[in-house]
Amino acid sequence: MRIVVTGGAGFVGSHLCERLLAEGHTVVAIDNLITGSVDNIAHLRDPRFEFIHHDVSKSIYLAGPVDFVFHLASPASPVDYLEYPIQTLKVGSLGTHNALGLAKEKRAGLLFASTSEVYGDPDVNPQPESYHGNVSTTGLRGCYDEAKRFGEALVMAYHRQHRLSTRIVRIFNTYGPRMRLNDGRVVPQFIGQALRGEDLTVYGDGHQTRSFCYVDDTVDGIWRLANWVGDAVVGPGGQVLRDEAMPVNIGNPEERTIRQFAEEILHLVGSRSQLTFRPCPTDNDPMQRRPDISRAREKLGWEPRVPFAEGMQRTIEDLRNRLAL
Repeated sequence: MRIVVTGGAGFVGSHLCERLLAEGHTVVAIDNLITGSVDNIAHLRDPRFEFIHHDVSKSIYLAGPVDFVFHLASPASPVDYLEYPIQTLKVGSLGTHNALGLAKEKRAGLLFASTSEVYGDPDVNPQPESYHGNVSTTGLRGCYDEAKRFGEALVMAYHRQHRLSTRIVRIFNTYGPRMRLNDGRVVPQFIGQALRGEDLTVYGDGHQTRSFCYVDDTVDGIWRLANWVGDAVVGPGGQVLRDEAMPVNIGNPEERTIRQFAEEILHLVGSRSQLTFRPCPTDNDPMQRRPDISRAREKLGWEPRVPFAEGMQRTIEDLRNRLAL
């Protein structure tokens, strides 16, 4: 197949491009490089791979057939979407509209990469796909939360009105090689501080939780969802939908506190750094994050397989090598 990946030069997007090439497909990666990098795809020297420097918030024109679109384009870390709030909103709305328009024009399927952030600061734990979330439209994270929530609604509208074959994946905290050292997410922040011999910065009391999924497992879940063909089901409004069009959580249900995670990183790096505690940013740090992956297990036969220590060691070595450069 000929497959388009928006955000293809990003962290998860570049790993997905690798997987698609390994599966034998032709890949067109589109990225405006605001948060992505050509370094992430420089090793993909394959005649079946093409990179297009373009902002998908603007119209997408692509000659030739397209069989499937993976819409991953978006800033995806607090540092990024707080620096680029308008671009984040535009890529989640206009960018999603353009990606859907491309899929509709080419009669292709589409997978929309949503996020666990649609659950906000949850009142239930773990978070199932049926939970509608506890979010703030005016909060600092609102540009990201609401862009993804709108994107999900738009994807479902195209599925209902145009009978487009669509998928929605809600991705939980993913980590692995090629994460940016300065992207503000806790994994590269803690590893980078530990490797440099700096104290690890913990916001709040460190009791907020996260669930970390290695990128290879995340990509495998995305790939399985793209290939899943479910059954017809009756939607909440009585309309007939496809089961595979409804959101699916992809993440690791192994939950740990931020303080526990910091201590594990110090141990894995072999660092003597200490923990430094700072006030928690207002409206910018959900207290719980843990996916209910029952749907992924049942429908996709998927669950994370890379152990935490193994995945973190691969990530540490990647960041260590890039710090040395």
